[in-house]
Amino acid sequence: MATSDLTAAPAMPPALSTLVADRLREMITRGVLAPGERLKEAELAESMAVSRGPVREAISILERDGLIESQRHRGARVITLTFDDIEEVYSLRLAIERLAMERCAARIDDAALARMDDVIARMKALAEGDDHVALDLEFHDLVYAGADHARLRRTWSLLRSQVSMFLNARLDRDHFRASAWSEHAELRDVLAKGDPEAAAAAIERHIGWTLRRIRETRAADPDTPATGPLSGPGPQGKTGL
Repeated sequence: MATSDLTAAPAMPPALSTLVADRLREMITRGVLAPGERLKEAELAESMAVSRGPVREAISILERDGLIESQRHRGARVITLTFDDIEEVYSLRLAIERLAMERCAARIDDAALARMDDVIARMKALAEGDDHVALDLEFHDLVYAGADHARLRRTWSLLRSQVSMFLNARLDRDHFRASAWSEHAELRDVLAKGDPEAAAAAIERHIGWTLRRIRETRAADPDTPATGPLSGPGPQGKTGL
């Protein structure tokens, strides 16, 4: 087959199991399926109008993503994040996002800045029922895309769902609507200056306080659920998301 034939061929649609996994991922990260909830293949298949095969494959996908855990003779359940889990996720997130910001600052162009401006404008116009976390993560996705580092993006993709799950559980949406757009505008502006060192310092401020609050909350009360509030306010009312 000629290369031109391959280029002209229509894109293959995603596998049904991938579509089911995407839907289950959204249900888990948004709290529709609660932490610890058992996943019953037959019920899920019926509710999604698919056979049990794609549901079983989707559960395997999400188990690899760290959103589901399976135990022999007990079936599959949504994970329950502990503060130890969240500390691991956020300490790794801070490390990789520092690198992403440095690389993105060195490569940023007008088109990438325009995409960030669009996300920030939508943050500023958020209404009560909008998906706040999705917009937040969309901005950070652009940072990773701008870093132009495939393995870095792959590492972020492994953390992203657990970050989303955590944020949906603890996000103060009123506060987010009031301040998140300006915080992300600050990140956008420092990237626009093309200074990798300043970009790394900016993300350290943006995410670093959340990691500190996670550690402080865990130290003060190890039994506090990871879905509960963090101890203390952020600096100058920042969301740190």
